[in-house]
Amino acid sequence: MQVTLKETERIDDLQLKGLKLIQDKTGFCFGIDAVLLANFAKVKNNAKVVDLGTGTGIIPILIAGKSKASKIVGVEIQEEVYEMATRSVKLNDLEDRVEIINADIKTIDKELEVHGYHVATSNPPYMHMDGIKNPNDKKAISRHEIMCNLEDVIRAASRLVMPRGKFFMIHRPTRLVDIIELGRKYRLEPKVVQFIHPKVGKAPNLMLVEFTKDGRPELKILDPLYVYGDDGNYTEEIRKIYANEDIGE
Repeated sequence: MQVTLKETERIDDLQLKGLKLIQDKTGFCFGIDAVLLANFAKVKNNAKVVDLGTGTGIIPILIAGKSKASKIVGVEIQEEVYEMATRSVKLNDLEDRVEIINADIKTIDKELEVHGYHVATSNPPYMHMDGIKNPNDKKAISRHEIMCNLEDVIRAASRLVMPRGKFFMIHRPTRLVDIIELGRKYRLEPKVVQFIHPKVGKAPNLMLVEFTKDGRPELKILDPLYVYGDDGNYTEEIRKIYANEDIGE
């Protein structure tokens, strides 16, 4: 479907089944963290999925291409970004499977079915509000805990996923203790963690976490994932992820 682009927008090819994404060159554009999270999420056939803080809609669109989920809802509080994500859904003719809603995750249980989703995902803002000069800036809202914080995200995921449902999140390792503590506070048991390192010999700067609603305590640490090799190029593991192999069962 043809869509109208604004002056600062472009269309990026996602290299997955012809899917494309509208992005604003002056705003926050998706990075490797969104790709890693979409690959990490386990989505079964006919699953209902919700993505919290969806931004441009990159994660719902990637999951739609990689899985056979029946319904994927992206939640975005910024009206302008929500509108752009909605146009990306139309661009890809995914209206029958993907829906973007303009809502606040802090009150999301008033908008969406409580305990109605098999899977929740989130690539939330990583940084505190310290030093923010313009809290209305789109990039600042995407990167900093202005509209929501870590607890808001985890609470929302717990409200939306059904018992034994899954929540997949990417965040910074520096928040590991907070993530585990808050997960258990809201009955989300951390089950799998994978640390993402820029390269061998460097400390991890990202981590992927899988939670199970009302799961039993048992945490598995996966082998680390290295983004770049000594030659400065993506490692084989990262190239496979960007090759966009299907996920799910």
